[in-house]
Amino acid sequence: MRHSKRAYYSEEDDQEEEKITNSQKHRKKSHSSERNYKRYKSLKTADSNYLDDRSTREGDRHDRRYVEEYRNDFCDVDDHKHYHRHYEKSHCHHYSKSSGRSGKRNHKRKHKKHDPSYSSHSKSHRRKRSRSVEDDEEGHLICQSGDVLRARYEVIATLGEGAFGKVVECIDHHMREMHVAIKIVKSVGRYREAARSEIQVLEHLSTLDPGSTFRCVQMLEWFEHHGHVCIVFELLGLSTYDFIKENSFLPFSIELIRKMAYQICQSINFLHHNKLTHTDLKPENILFVESDYVVKYNSKMRRDERTLKNTDIKVVDFGSATYDNEHHSTLVSTRHYRAPEVILALGWSQPCDVWSIGCILIEYYLGFTVFQTHDSKEHLAMMERILGPLPLHMIKKSRKCYFRHNQLDWDEHSSAGRYVRRRCKPLKEFMHCHDKDHVNLFELIRRMLEYDPSKRITLDEALEHRFFDALKDR
Repeated sequence: MRHSKRAYYSEEDDQEEEKITNSQKHRKKSHSSERNYKRYKSLKTADSNYLDDRSTREGDRHDRRYVEEYRNDFCDVDDHKHYHRHYEKSHCHHYSKSSGRSGKRNHKRKHKKHDPSYSSHSKSHRRKRSRSVEDDEEGHLICQSGDVLRARYEVIATLGEGAFGKVVECIDHHMREMHVAIKIVKSVGRYREAARSEIQVLEHLSTLDPGSTFRCVQMLEWFEHHGHVCIVFELLGLSTYDFIKENSFLPFSIELIRKMAYQICQSINFLHHNKLTHTDLKPENILFVESDYVVKYNSKMRRDERTLKNTDIKVVDFGSATYDNEHHSTLVSTRHYRAPEVILALGWSQPCDVWSIGCILIEYYLGFTVFQTHDSKEHLAMMERILGPLPLHMIKKSRKCYFRHNQLDWDEHSSAGRYVRRRCKPLKEFMHCHDKDHVNLFELIRRMLEYDPSKRITLDEALEHRFFDALKDR
């Protein structure tokens, strides 16, 4: 299945993105033995011209910053009742997966936490592994299990790698062995600047919403480590994409889609009201707070299926988030979730996020993305096959050479044309049934996938859509 390769391509403007993400996929395969840890996979697409124009706002003089809530919540290091994986104050929770997925892993963590000999053994192990800090040829910090960052965070696993750097799971020895996720950014100028931009956005969001009511991932602190910007986050569960992938690409139920869609719309609407556009929404950047599940046998389909225990999600990866008054890069979003106004270089704003959410909801419903392509013209052909012809005023306004005589220059009888016809069909034909819930979901998706961004549904309007009435009734 082409979807399982999860390729992110584009034409001339996407060549760098394609190169980076393809190499990322090969690196991810080498970590197959750690598949239980793959939760933070985010690809960074940064516009180098924009980043070069940004000044270095903080500079290296800022050695370390703390979020106030992180400092205040754990000021009493002797009170173990305050420990919680997600930094709440009233519960003690050991991270684990149901159905035996991570029983061994959970046992190791408990052993590390309670075995008195572990502390001295760990310190001895770290002394043996002491070595000079090195980067690999791509700029990633070379770190292994047992390495310690800033004499505080002990690396235990790599969660994922991307163009920006890598994300590792660490034990915070200053906070009662709490597990955190640390994004270690490549020691490359443009990625460092993107990281500093992300830090500013995360600090702003933390000020606006200290309790994370609107489900944006919480940054706990950030620091510099031998030229690498390191951002410390709360540890979350699997991404929605990884959950689907590990569940054999089975789609989510209509009820789960309703709950997740409402949370996503609330979160991104919060950004929009604060003059921010995320610009890189995709299932990889929607993470479950906890991805514990139970396995149930579906006798009708004759297969085991995983059902989540907790449907709460959080939005991550704000490295490309852009304020209304900032420079807007020409190219944004990962290929499969890119809005038509971006492809046609017509300019973009918050509605491009709404388009991405529409694409995400189809993927949740089907288990795969419908816009599986590597070429912008083919992408537009898929859109027309699913949604109908592009508006004439958008075609005339675009300077891209995708059209002839005000129509898409596309040969339906070519191999690419046959692929598009075989893969794509009108939107409503993707519906598995035509009950009220399905009709309402696809009506919402159709309004999110309105070509003209000025006519596209806003998230304020989406939250009032009748698809969500069942949630409000409860």
